Order: sequence, then C-alpha cells, then structure tokens
Amino acid sequence: MFIDVEMTFVSIQQFSNSLPLDMDIFKKTSNVFKILSEAISEGIVVVNSKQVIVATNRFSDGLFDYEEDELIGQPLEVLIPKKYHHNHPKYVDSFMENSGKRKMGHGRDLYGLRKDGSTFPVEVGLNPFSIYDNDYVMALVIDITVRKKAEEELKHWANIFNESLNEIFIFDAVTLKFLNVNAGALSNLGYSLEELREMTPIDIKPNYNKEQFVSAIKPLLQGYKKKIKFNTVHQRKDGSEYPVEVHLQYSRYGGGDTLVAIIIDITERANYTEKLEKTVELRTLQLKEALHKEKELNELKTKFLSLVSHEFKTPLSAIMTSSALIGKYAKDEQQDKRQRHVNTIQNKVKYLNNIINDFLSIERLESGKINYKYSQFSLSKVVNEVIYDANMLLKEGQIIVYPEDIDDIVIDFDEKILELMLNNLINNAIKYSPEHSKIEVKAWVDKEVIKIKIIDSGIGVPEKEQKYLFNRYFRAENAVLLQGTGIGLNIVKSHLENLGGTITFTSKENIGSTFTVTIPVKIIK
Repeated sequence: MFIDVEMTFVSIQQFSNSLPLDMDIFKKTSNVFKILSEAISEGIVVVNSKQVIVATNRFSDGLFDYEEDELIGQPLEVLIPKKYHHNHPKYVDSFMENSGKRKMGHGRDLYGLRKDGSTFPVEVGLNPFSIYDNDYVMALVIDITVRKKAEEELKHWANIFNESLNEIFIFDAVTLKFLNVNAGALSNLGYSLEELREMTPIDIKPNYNKEQFVSAIKPLLQGYKKKIKFNTVHQRKDGSEYPVEVHLQYSRYGGGDTLVAIIIDITERANYTEKLEKTVELRTLQLKEALHKEKELNELKTKFLSLVSHEFKTPLSAIMTSSALIGKYAKDEQQDKRQRHVNTIQNKVKYLNNIINDFLSIERLESGKINYKYSQFSLSKVVNEVIYDANMLLKEGQIIVYPEDIDDIVIDFDEKILELMLNNLINNAIKYSPEHSKIEVKAWVDKEVIKIKIIDSGIGVPEKEQKYLFNRYFRAENAVLLQGTGIGLNIVKSHLENLGGTITFTSKENIGSTFTVTIPVKIIK
C-alpha cells in the first residue's frame, strides 16, 4: 500500500496461524471491533503475522474502493503499488526487529493502491496488538490527497520567498523583532536565523534609532500608506556596511500584525532603479499571495458550497411544486395542465443532472481519470441529438437555426465530449438570449479541423469581465440572477485543450455572443 522505507503493515512476530483461525478470533470480537471501528473516521486495516488482511472497517473499504468484507483474506500486497512489492520482505524483517506503535514513512511519501489501480497519498499509523496469543498489526490509514496538494503549493511559495535574490524580512509590528528572513538576507548579513530573531531592523540600520524608525513606519501601521520606500545603509555582522533600498508594507503573518521588508542592495545597481523596483513589486506580490493562499482557498470553498446550494434549491422547489399540482388535474380535459407540470419536472431533473455531470467532469479532469474514446460518427448525428434536446429548453418564440451541408461529414473523435461541448454552448445561448430570438449553429470543415460557431443575440459579456469568462465559477455581473454554476465553459475549454482544440469568443453587451470551437479531427472520406 505504501512506498519508501517502510512499505507495509507487519506483525511483531512470525506465526503459523491460518486464516480460518484469524477469522474465528475476529468473529468472537466482531461486535466490539465493529462498534469501535465504524466510529472512527479513519481507515482501519488489520493484518496477521502472514500479512493477510483479517479485518477492515467501512471507511477503509471505501478508501480503497472495495465492497464490505471483500478485502478479508487477501494478501496485504493488493493495497500496495506493484512496483514496490520487491522491497516488501526486507521491510517486514526491519519492522519485526524494531516493532512498536508508530507512524510509517518518517516524513517520506506513502501511497495506497485502489481496486481500480489508481494510487493516492496516505498517512499511516501502525499499532501492534495481540488477541488469544496471536499477534496482529492495526493500521490507521488517512487519505491526505488534499493536504499534499496544499503542502506542495505552500512549499512552492516558500521556495519563491527563500530563493529570492533580494533580502526579505518579516518582523513584528509591535516588538519589531524579526519573525522570518530569507536565505538572501542570511547570506548578505552574515547572521544566523536564530540570531536575527533576537534582533530588530534598528540593529542592522546604523543610521536609525528606534524613535526615527518607528516614526518612519507609522504611516503603514495607521493605514495612511500601503507601502513606503526609502534608501539607507545596512550593517553586516562583521561591521561592514552597504547601501540598500528598502520597501516596506503592512501584512499579516501567523495571525499578527507584521511588516514585510524587501531589501535591494544598490551598491552596483544605482543605474537600474526602475527595473529593480518592478522586480521588487513582483516579489512582494508573490509573497503576499503565498501568505494569503489559505484564506483564498477557504473563500473558494465557501463560494462553491453557496453556489451548489443555490443551484439545487431552485429546481428542486419547482419539481416539488409541479409534483404536488399534478395530482390536482385528474380529469381528461386537464391533460394539458398535467403535461405542463410533467415537462417542468423533466426539464428541472435534466438541469440537475447536467450540474452533477459538470461536477463529475471537474473531478475527473483534476484527477486525470479521463480516457478519451475516439470513434467514427456522423457530425450531423451529434448535432441533431443536441439540438433536439435543446428544443425542450427554448423560450417562447426562440428558434435554433440548423447548420447547413454537414450530413456528409464523418469524423473520428470522442463523440461524448463533442456532445458535452455543444450541449453547454447551445444551452447557454438559449439561457442568456431573450424570447423571440435566434440561435444560429454553423459547422464546416477547414483543412484538418472542424469549426463550429454558436451565435446568439443575448445579454453578452461586459468587456471588462471577458478575460475571466473561462475561469471556474465565474459569473458575469449581468448574469448573476440567472441559473448557472459558472463551470460549464471551464470544462469545455479543459477538454478542448486536452484534445488539442481551442475555443474563442466575441461578445458585446446587450447585442450577443459568438463562440467558435476549433477541433483537430480526422475527416473520414
């Protein structure tokens, strides 16, 4: 299940117990084990001395995508990526010699293997125990996929901070003591990090006393200025001095008020001030983004949950209302009213299904689980099906103009992905266009590509917001009152990029939009 130095669950000693005996032992304690294990929000896997799985809880079954009790009796190696099996025996021997309750990996990366062959990062705690003179090991398994991703992002930003060629200091706004500095500062000043944490900016600025420095940073602390810049001299540990340009701005670090200082050694750079200031501003922006990364992730999560709640609540209310009213129209002459509510239910269910499919598409795109399936099919077949379904969504007086001369076009492409893209674009055109309007679909072959245009006369996208249109969860300010998740165009663009295609658009507010999809395909003659 896991890689690196300790790749497996092992027992304290080697015994010759058979699997039926283990099953009998755990059968005696099944009620207690079940009650305790199902109350724990971690995966539990218990193995005997022969590395055979004798017990699991429901959480671990789900973690590895197995049915309840499906893992019982299987060797532990079914949960270990195959390429690490060859090291398994020596890890068993090592653990037997140094057994005890502990975590696996000692800071190294560990991975589990799901039933479908996919792997995922885990954290594992090993707990040896005995029942009826038989030794076992219980492993507590946690899926740390989200944590690993966050750690990698934070590590990336930490590297940007630490590897900057400029000196970067973070110090407390009240005590003025340094909280953190980057490698560039340590190298240039000659102090260790421990030494600097007992110092303040005044200790390295011989031209400033405390009163002068506090006065200089007062505009930042009182909010009069967002950033201040001044030139001064820094003094190294060996007493030597060098001229610097100091950029200071207010920030938050570890929940407290802090100041961030970007220091530029201008000894040999006096003629490049303007260029260096732009570099400093970029470094400052990168540092600020790193310090606020967690906050941005939380805001995105909140926005997502609010979006999902809103998008599900409205159609569900319509479904409940129509369901209740259908029963009131029992007479034959009321068939039209019944059918109207049936149509409402069908439309809302289809809308909910599309939302769910969009979220599933995002998950598959992010996890890399999408396998595109190419096949030969008629372009008109897909276009006909999409437009047929879209007709159920048309507002009063709306029409869809079918593309001309596409009946003889046969292509080799992923049919489901093409259908998904056309559904999204045509449904958007209907939703954002008024009644009695025209949605025009055009398609043609241009050398080795298929080009498809969807043209509407809808509300359009404000010019200042057009650069965000393909961002996930983005909703233009003139569309926030209309249903939508803001993820459809992002999904379309992601699929097209994966398949070597492109999507572009032109739009004018209150006039309409034109989306152009370019797909590299094999044209079948």
